[in-house]
Amino acid sequence: MTTTDRRRVTAGRVLEAEEAVERLREGLAGVGITLPSLRVDPVSSAGSGPGVLIELGRCNLDTVRRLSGVLDGKAAGHGG
Repeated sequence: MTTTDRRRVTAGRVLEAEEAVERLREGLAGVGITLPSLRVDPVSSAGSGPGVLIELGRCNLDTVRRLSGVLDGKAAGHGG
């Protein structure tokens, strides 16, 4: 694989990761949750490693409780 090919593959993975981050951001916003640090990890996306990582970041206790409530509802078969 040439350097150009590797760059194309990496760019494709980064684009896919950015789209996934945006989808997650929109989904969380739909249930009133914001993760301010949500982003594609720039270090993992810079190399030729196996995958791009998503930085979820830190959040406050209220956000954790709201996330837990949404997940509890999904696990119980509620909310969609």
